[in-house]
Amino acid sequence: MSEDFFRMTSHRPYLLRALVEWINDNDLTPHILVDAGVPGVQVPPSSVKDGRVVLNIAERAVVRLMIDNEMVSFSARFSGVSYPVQVPISAVLAVYARETGQGMALPDDIGGSEPAPTSDELLHDGDTPSDETPPDDRPPTSPPPKGRPNLRVVK
Repeated sequence: MSEDFFRMTSHRPYLLRALVEWINDNDLTPHILVDAGVPGVQVPPSSVKDGRVVLNIAERAVVRLMIDNEMVSFSARFSGVSYPVQVPISAVLAVYARETGQGMALPDDIGGSEPAPTSDELLHDGDTPSDETPPDDRPPTSPPPKGRPNLRVVK
C-alpha cells in the first residue's frame, strides 16, 4: 500500500476547535498565538511584535468567529478600529486560556518537516500581545502556582 493511502486531513484544526471549546466551557478567555510571517495572515501590522501576535478570540471580543479546517477568521477592534482578521491554521502556534495559561502548542501534522515549537520558543521575553490583550494577560512561562491566586504587574 502506498503512503498516500494512509494520508489523513490535518489534525490541527480539530485540536484548535476542541481546545477553544474546552476553554469556553470553563468560562475562560481563549487566546491564540500566531506566527504573523506565514503567508495569508491578515492582522493589523501594529499588533505584530517580533513576528508574532496574540489574539483574543472570545465570543465577546470578536464578530463572526469561524474556525474551519483551513482558516481562523473573524472581525475585531484594534485600537477602536474594526479589522477583518484571517489566520491560516498553519500559522496558529498555540491556544491557551488567558486567565490560567492552560492550553497547548499545536503540534505539526504527522509527517511534517519541522517539530512543533516548545513553550520556551513560543513565549520568550520579547513577546508582547496585541492591543486586544493587555501585557499582564500573557500566559505564564511556568505552571501557575498552587493555592491562592495572585497578581503580578509586568512592565
